[in-house]
Formats: sequence, C-alpha cells, structure tokens
Amino acid sequence: MAIKNNRLTEEQYKTNFSDIHPPFETKNTALFEANRCIFCFDAPCTKVCPTSIDVPKFIKQITTDNIKGSAVTILSSNIMGGSCARVCPVEKLCEGSCVFNKTHETPIQIARLQRYATDIAMNQQWKLFDRKPSIGKKVAVVGAGPAGLSCAHQLSQEGVDVTIFEKESKAGGLMTYGIAAYKVTPEFCKEEVDYITSIGGIEIKYNQELGKNVSLTSLQQNFDAVFLGIGVGLARKLDIPGENLEGVYDAIRFIYNLRNNDFNKTAVGDKVAVIGMGMTAIDAATQAKRLGAKEVTLVYRRTELEKPCTDVELEIAKLDGCSILWLAAPKEVIGENGKVKSLVCSKMELGKPDASGRRTPIDTNDTIILDVDMVIKATGQIPYTALLKNIGIRNSDGKIVIDESSSSNITAVFAGGDCVNGGKEVVDAVQAGKDGAVSILNYLGAK
Repeated sequence: MAIKNNRLTEEQYKTNFSDIHPPFETKNTALFEANRCIFCFDAPCTKVCPTSIDVPKFIKQITTDNIKGSAVTILSSNIMGGSCARVCPVEKLCEGSCVFNKTHETPIQIARLQRYATDIAMNQQWKLFDRKPSIGKKVAVVGAGPAGLSCAHQLSQEGVDVTIFEKESKAGGLMTYGIAAYKVTPEFCKEEVDYITSIGGIEIKYNQELGKNVSLTSLQQNFDAVFLGIGVGLARKLDIPGENLEGVYDAIRFIYNLRNNDFNKTAVGDKVAVIGMGMTAIDAATQAKRLGAKEVTLVYRRTELEKPCTDVELEIAKLDGCSILWLAAPKEVIGENGKVKSLVCSKMELGKPDASGRRTPIDTNDTIILDVDMVIKATGQIPYTALLKNIGIRNSDGKIVIDESSSSNITAVFAGGDCVNGGKEVVDAVQAGKDGAVSILNYLGAK
C-alpha cells in the first residue's frame, strides 16, 4: 500500500496549507473595501446572520478608524467572530445576501473586514468585556466547542461561575479538530479560546467526557444548571464489505489526526476516494491532495444539483485537482493482503424526492471500479443516541429535544448546538450558546 508520510517538503506543506482567505495586507486596502459599503437600512447581510451582527455598523466603524468599536459590535453578537470570519460559508450568508449581488457587482468582503477588526482586537489583547461580580451561581458546560464557549462567555459576563468539561485535550471543538487546516490554524484556535476565557470566571477541565469520567448526576448535584454542547456524534459507517480493511478512514478521524499532528506525520494514499459531498468531505479531499496524494476522487450518490456543500467549496476541490464521480455509491472495498486495493461503486439514478427534498438515489445494478489505496468516509455522523438514553435526555433520532427556552426534559439541564440541530454552521452553534445562556440566566433569576 502506498500510504506513507514525508511525501512533501516542509516548504510544500507550508505553501499547501497557507491561509486560503488571507487578511487585508494593509490598513488602506481594508479602508478601500469598507468604503464600498452603502450601509443599507434594514441590511439583508445582518438579517441573514444567525448571530445578527450589525454588519453596516461595524463596517462604518472601520471607515472612521474606530477599530475597537468595530470589534465590540462584532464580538458582542458573536464572540467567535474571528473564527467565523475564516470558516463561515459567507457565500450563502452575509456576502451572499449583499445587495451588490443584484447589480452583478462583487459583494462587500464582509468576512475579511470582520477578520480585520477582530484580529486587531485579539492581537492587541483589548479587554472589550467586563465581568460582573460573582453572583454565587455555578453552571457546568459540557463541551468546549463554539456552543459551549459562547454560552460560557455570556454567563461569565453576568457574574456566573462556569466550569467547562471537555473530552479532548484542547478547547475549540470543531474549530480545533474538524476544520481544514488552510482555513483556520490550531494556533489561532488556541488564541481565540484564551481570548474568550480571559474575561475570567471560566475554568476548562480537559479529558473529561460525559458518560465516562463525568456523570450528569454529579453535575446536577454540584452545579445550579448544566448546558450540554456535546456536538453531533460519531462517524457514520458505510456498512459495506471491506470497510475494516487497512486504508479505510473516517473523515473526522483523518482531519483530527491532521490537525493534531505535523503534516508529515499524517499518512495519505496515492489514489484516494472520498465518499460524500458535504463540507467535511470537501475538507478531507482537498487536504488529502495537499498532503501529496496524486489522485483524489469525490464519490457522491446524487448529482451536483443536490450536493450539500456550497459552490465555493466545490470549486476549491476542483482547483486542487480533485475529480468527482457523480451518481455513484460505495458497494464494496476490495483488498489485497488486508489493505485497500480498489473501491466498487454502484451506478445510481435519481427517483422521487425524499424527506430532505432531494431526489432519492436508486441502484441501477451496474458498477464501476476505482483503483484506490485509501478510502475516506464522509457520509455524516451518528448522534449520541445511546449516551442520551443512558443519562435520561429525551431525543429525536439522537438529537436532543429542547423547548423554546433551550431546556431539555430534565430540570436545569439545557442544550444547544449540533447536538440539538444535527449539525449546522459554527455561527449557528454560537447563537445556540447565547440562547442557552439567556435561558439559564432567567432560570437562575440573574437576568
């Protein structure tokens, strides 16, 4: 099998994993872009943002050289505005709704302007938020991802003492472990977590996993309220022959290893097949190519019209040289001496729409064989159904059921983020954390 490390030079790794959306090089370039904005009344860019950042306001503040005010406007709505400026699919959110799109002009580069202001704030270590004196209430937050960090920051501002229980050895969740390295670096993720927790009143306990070395019962006994931000779950299996062969990886683990190790320590095949067409599949495919794979093929069971990733993300994969096999579904992984040799795919055709509104793939009983030495599975994740059942949390297909106040079926236990919605954008998780914090404060009688 051709899977190996040390395929590229350090310089090549540095080039391949450099910032795909670099910041403005100078203050003048940022000002030039900011001054293009016409500062819409009832701006569509603000309305479409899940955290409701006042986009015209923060851009106007940049034009007047009020960078601190701009950062406050952004981070008051989205404390992870720095990372969201790097990873949000802005083409379908703020920038996609910019009125310039209707006049066939280039939309305002909102994400780069947002990054401009927040990067300065973080680099200068501006203390933009004050913590009220402790009110003597304690809240446990499970999960140091975007939802958990957002919730913790909102609670801490109001004088609540927060302890975050994180199963990994680093905070940041998806930002630290699950996003392509050319979008956001682990170093930035750490800086952002440190900036968020610098407000005080937030303690993070690492290597603490709910259901293993942390119990919901103990949290209920020792804290006034609990917020669950545990993420979406485990990688979904293909359930096909040969799935356990050497050379078959799940995309989450592949990206996790890449984010947690030096690039030259992450093994990659010469010919790689990535199953799926979501954002995680794109990230896995592009990074496999940038690690030195000669051929990468994305395999998707529907057509381009039904793809879950954005056009921008797909274009990144194409520019990196990834091939795409539409209307194909994995049927069997063929091995030799216990290692991947090829992937058999069923050719599909589309029938009637399913519950998602997309047309259902139907097997044509015809097959195609791909010569590959590595298969990466990126077909979604399985929620923590068993865990939720064991701890008594009501769920629907593994997604925690909450009411309009983010409350679960258990008193004083709240939830938000991917564990509730099944997996959306980072900015959605941030807003869910904010919503959870407001509900917890109301429950505690602190707001």
